[in-house]
Formats: sequence, C-alpha cells, structure tokens
Amino acid sequence: MENIMDKDVYRVNLVTDYLAKLNLSDEVQNYFSGRNVLVTGGAGAVGSNLVIALSKLLGSSGMVIVLDNLTAIKGNNPIDFPSLPNVMFVKGDVRSDIDLKRVIRERPTIIYHLAAFFANQNSVDYPENSADVDINGIIKLLDLSQFTNVERFVYASSGCSIYGSYGKMPLKEDFISMHLTTPYQINKMAGEMYSNFYFHHYGLKTVNCRFFNSFGPGEVPGQYRNVIPNFIYWSMQNKSLPLTGTGDETRDFTYVLDLVQGLIKAAFYDDAIGKAFNLASGKETKIKDMIEMVSKSTGNTTPITKFPPRKWDTKKRLLASIELAGNLIDYKPIVSFEDGLNENFKWFSNNWNEVQLSADFPVGMSSAVRK
Repeated sequence: MENIMDKDVYRVNLVTDYLAKLNLSDEVQNYFSGRNVLVTGGAGAVGSNLVIALSKLLGSSGMVIVLDNLTAIKGNNPIDFPSLPNVMFVKGDVRSDIDLKRVIRERPTIIYHLAAFFANQNSVDYPENSADVDINGIIKLLDLSQFTNVERFVYASSGCSIYGSYGKMPLKEDFISMHLTTPYQINKMAGEMYSNFYFHHYGLKTVNCRFFNSFGPGEVPGQYRNVIPNFIYWSMQNKSLPLTGTGDETRDFTYVLDLVQGLIKAAFYDDAIGKAFNLASGKETKIKDMIEMVSKSTGNTTPITKFPPRKWDTKKRLLASIELAGNLIDYKPIVSFEDGLNENFKWFSNNWNEVQLSADFPVGMSSAVRK
C-alpha cells in the first residue's frame, strides 16, 4: 500500500497525466478557463474524474460546483475525492428545489447532468425511486437551466440502454429501440427526449452523450455497481467470479477518462448542440476474456461460478460506432482496455482498506444472480 499523501494525489496525478496526453487545444482550454461549472452526481466514478479534470481547466478564477446526495456510496464517504481549492461540494438532491436553487445561485454556465439512480438491477428492484430521480430530476434541472444563463447542458445518457437488444453492430445513433428491458433504460431514453424538448422548445443548448460500459479508478464495488469493480474486488480476495451467461457475450468497455474527454469536448464544440452521440471505446471485449485478464492481474485461480443470464440482460453483443463523436467533437479514446484495467487494479490496491469498507454487498443472495 502507498502512503496517505500518495493516496491524496494519486487520482489528481492520473487525471493530470491524461490531460497532458490528450493535449487539448488552447482554444478548448481558454473556453473553460474562469467558468463556473455544475456537475450533478459529481462524487460518482465518472463525475469525480470529470470534476478533477475541470478543476485543472477552470483554474483559480473558476469553480466546479458538485451536487451529490451520496446515497450511492456506502457510508456517504467517497474514496480519494480530493479537496481542491476551486471545487465546492453541495450535499443535495436533484429532486429538491431548494438544493437546485442553491447550486444555480453560483451562476454555472455549463451543466453536466450525471446524477442518476444507478443502474439496471437497482431500477428493476426499485422502479418508482428510479423514475423519480432520473425523470423528475432532469426535468427540474432543465427547467432551471432555461431560465438562467446556462450556455450548455450536457446529459449523461446510456448507449447500453437506449439501443435495446436487437440493434445492428456497431450501434449507430440513427437506431433507437422501444424494446427496453429495465426502468433505468426507459428513464435514460426519457431523459434524452426531455433534453431534446428543451432544445427545440426553449433553445437550451443541450447535448446527449451516450456512455458505454464505463470502468476505471473511482468506482467502488457493490450489489448495484458495474461488473469490473466487482470482479476486481472479488478476485483480489481469491473468490469465485460469477458468470451470468456463456462468457462469449461482449461489451464495449470504455475507460472513465476517455468518457471525461468526450464530456469536456461536448461542452466546447458547437456541432454537438442538439445532438446525441456515442462515447465508447469502439471495441468489443468478450466477458470471458475480461474475467481472464482480471484473474491474471490479481493472481486469482479460483474457478468461476456459472449462473443463468439475468432476465433483463438480453444483449449478446455491445459495440458502439464512435464515428459521429469523432466528426462532431474530435473524440478519440486514447487508453486501451488492458491499460485501463491495469490502472483500475492499481487504484484498488492503493485504496484497498477504504474499498473494503465501502463495498456494498448486503447479506444474503443478490437479486441480480438468483436462479
């Protein structure tokens, strides 16, 4: 384990190094300098990395305002969320008029709406809460945005959701399915539709970014979390990894900082306004190959445990086309799956004690893998 100072600066250095490799143009950097930017859900995995990147871009004369109720984090204590001089954290809820007015008073000119009731299985178990957070939350925020001086509203949608189970690979933005299998997927589709409504009806400059299978430093394991942090967590304890399906299913795993790149550029490029586009790696990885890489990196030799596919998980393949994002916002993922997985493992090792305390797996069987 590294010392406390290393933990404090590890992710800041990681993001700083990524931005250096990304080599954003002076025009992009000048665009962000000195602004106030609101990030809802800013304590989450994608949000916290975005906040660190924005802190660098905004400089001492700008400010990142984070709105997060921390309910998705066990103990309400984010791991290695750095204390930065130009970041204001407001513990609040996107459904609360009082909390929304509090952050809007800081006059953000860019809003990133990442807050959500995450994710598929959680929404299956609690559909009413899922709709309340994901649909009422975005309506309230969009409405406030069109009354104030918001120049860009960037919505974190989900390409894993809105395309359903029957799209032709690679998935392109002109295909949308109404055959969705979880409330989370339905809510993400509705969020895009409300975003489009406020663009067409009020002229609010909205952008819909469709995420694919995010992974990377900052996401803790839990019953309702993504597969990679859970697998790393269990594998580091030499536990059997659960396989729901055959293992030949594929996913378009996207490194979290590549998503951050897309979000930054989505707020800058005018060609993105009123558009929806995929943010992904543009490559597919078999689940069984991901399991092999995780097990190898952790030294886990315990055999996998097979379970039937989850009822809502009907997608045999996921592969996104990133051509449109490349054309509209010059999006270019720069971190390979292998390198991203290695960085994720380093983050787990560096924060292992805190990860163990934050891992949220209630006693008893999981609704996601019941037979």
